[in-house]
Amino acid sequence: MGSAVSLRLPEGLKSRLDKLAKRTGRSKTYYMIEAISEKLEDLEDLYLAEERTRALRAGKTRTYTQEEMEERYGLAD
Repeated sequence: MGSAVSLRLPEGLKSRLDKLAKRTGRSKTYYMIEAISEKLEDLEDLYLAEERTRALRAGKTRTYTQEEMEERYGLAD
């Protein structure tokens, strides 16, 4: 079991969540967990991409062409 978190939702958002939960028979908690999880995944991907872009621009890493990767992994024709 997870830990409890208190969250104040704007009335419009709370109303939408209530309606969705009632319409689908799922709990509000289910939808809050789904929404937070999906948004966290998006943010993690964004920050990783930004970090890798900074490293590339700073010369700490490089990119590879498709041909280089195919050669490296023995997939070249």
